[in-house]
Amino acid sequence: MKKYNVAIVGIRGAVGQCMLEILQERNFPVGELRVMSSNPDECPVYHFQGREIKATKLAHDAFKGIDIGLFSPGASISKEFVPHAVKDGCVVIDNTSQFRMDPDVPLVVPEVNPEDIKSHKGIIANPNCSTIQMVVALKPLHDYAPIKRVVVSTYQSVSGAGAPAIAELEKQTADRSFPPDKFQYPIAFNVIPHIDVPQDNFYTKEEVKMVQETCKIMKDDNVKVTATCVRVPVLKAHSESVNIETTKKITREKALELLSQAPGVTVIDDLSQNKYPVPLDAEGKDDTFVGRIREDETIDNGLNLWIVADNLRKGAALNAIQIAEELIKQDAA
Repeated sequence: MKKYNVAIVGIRGAVGQCMLEILQERNFPVGELRVMSSNPDECPVYHFQGREIKATKLAHDAFKGIDIGLFSPGASISKEFVPHAVKDGCVVIDNTSQFRMDPDVPLVVPEVNPEDIKSHKGIIANPNCSTIQMVVALKPLHDYAPIKRVVVSTYQSVSGAGAPAIAELEKQTADRSFPPDKFQYPIAFNVIPHIDVPQDNFYTKEEVKMVQETCKIMKDDNVKVTATCVRVPVLKAHSESVNIETTKKITREKALELLSQAPGVTVIDDLSQNKYPVPLDAEGKDDTFVGRIREDETIDNGLNLWIVADNLRKGAALNAIQIAEELIKQDAA
């Protein structure tokens, strides 16, 4: 089997470390592995396939000989370094917001639009975590009955804001007087309806991302999306309450059938037996979990869904590596 030289940029972050774990779990055909950081001296020694890997300095000329770059360092760093990686022949899969809405950059969820990978010009964007899990569940329904409108409310875990946010929740849970730093208010025993920066239309950037990215991934500007994104005191895995309106009726039974057959989806749906997805069950898992499937009785063609996924895995690291696997499969690397 052909081997590929891989670089992980942003190894100190939770997503970068998850990428390292998943490459190993999935036996990705890695030849040389480079893990990069702006501050390599602050990094521990990493282990991969029985080898010790030391972080190297992120630099403009650090990508010579690298086939695939997995980036998750922050948008400003991707903006600076991705063009240099591409210039040296590296295909970059970028997990930041920097290139997602660039019309020349495919925005990919492999279960939804793998064909878009072929159009890459050296960069493939990984969508926002909350968008990924939603479109994985919407895709089989949209294929059966085109979706007209989506109303989504998210319940996003603190890990989406990084390791310091996890620490903040843990400290505030033990001591309610611990002051907020990563969030606008205390996050323990609380919910905060504010993720990312406010926009001129009174939505937040996180909410706008979900609107724009959904239409781009599904290649359908006729899908109208409105979102409210909320931070909740959960360590890992995002949850979403999603209401959709379709062009023709999808019964609960048909939705169960479509979702049960969909790639990357696990259906857990038996309310009478208290069976539905919860974040603790999704943590550390690869699939997107769907439950509480029911027809919206206020409109003719409506459905309600509850969607849960591990935001560090399917919402970030796993999706990026699945893109890399599909890249290899399509011989587009």
